[in-house]
Amino acid sequence: MSKIAIIGAGAWGTALSVVLGRKGTHQVRLWAFEKEVCLSIASRRVNELFLPEYAVPETVACTNRLEQVLDGAEIVVSVMPSHHCRRVCGMMCPHLTNQMLFVSATKGLENDTLLRMTEVVAQVVSGEGGFQPRIGALSGPSFAKEVARGDPTAITVASRDSGLAQRVQLEFSDPSFRVYTNDDVAGVELGGALKNIIAIAAGVCDGLGLGHNSVAALVTRGLAEITRLVVACGGRRETMAGLAGLGDLVLTCTGDLSRNRSVGVELGRGRTLAEIIAGMHGMVAEGVLTTNAAVGLARARGVEMPITEQMYAILHNGKAPSEAIHELMTRSGKSEMGIGGG
Repeated sequence: MSKIAIIGAGAWGTALSVVLGRKGTHQVRLWAFEKEVCLSIASRRVNELFLPEYAVPETVACTNRLEQVLDGAEIVVSVMPSHHCRRVCGMMCPHLTNQMLFVSATKGLENDTLLRMTEVVAQVVSGEGGFQPRIGALSGPSFAKEVARGDPTAITVASRDSGLAQRVQLEFSDPSFRVYTNDDVAGVELGGALKNIIAIAAGVCDGLGLGHNSVAALVTRGLAEITRLVVACGGRRETMAGLAGLGDLVLTCTGDLSRNRSVGVELGRGRTLAEIIAGMHGMVAEGVLTTNAAVGLARARGVEMPITEQMYAILHNGKAPSEAIHELMTRSGKSEMGIGGG
């Protein structure tokens, strides 16, 4: 029986615990920061705070103590929000061993360093834990509620360590949850993080009352600028045609369950970012913070990302969404196949 530790009991972390727990062949332990989450799962087998209505299997134990979750763990899955990743990894280090396999399932970038989550984990563990971790990234089109419900879902695990990728594929896959392997860690992680920015923009279109033409154009050109940055950072163009690229982008830009898209809808309707975040009750829209990091990364790499730049202006400079759309549409003419610009 494999021992798997999931660090982070938000909606996605809880959904992954449901997937792993329902197999009946794993001992799954879920770490929650919030005590009420542990109490809810222990007493009612449901995470009332972040994923209500979906039962957590009896094979999943939830605790607030990292040392309990990590004791004897063979696979450690990091699912905390990106802005907590470094701090929580530091707290984990005294309880980690070099036999553990690490999987990052967080779709974001670290705001100050511009690092991907596997890079943050590797940096902290190698520095404070004293060893270089074997690590991969899990990403793809996967709304937590649908995963927990058992809807057929396909995602990918990326690692330069083929043994790790194959182990995760074996341990995580079941008839409702299909896991593919990939060795393009940069592409998979950046695709998963950057699509959240385009999803906010897609929501803005909806909030402004724009139609399908506008969203289709946005998704297509959004994929183009994500791909430019992925390639500039060492990822592969073809990864962006896969689950962690186009698949996740389409889901997040069109699905009503997308928190990032929902933020954009409210922005398009005229609400301020502060008002929107205050009404999210602790839920995280990773795209808000990722926009900062993406702009910094694009400028550092000399990559043009016009949609991302306009979203940054809306989110952080108070630019009117209608003005941002107008500027995108009235930019100088480009070739659709152009490599350098959007």
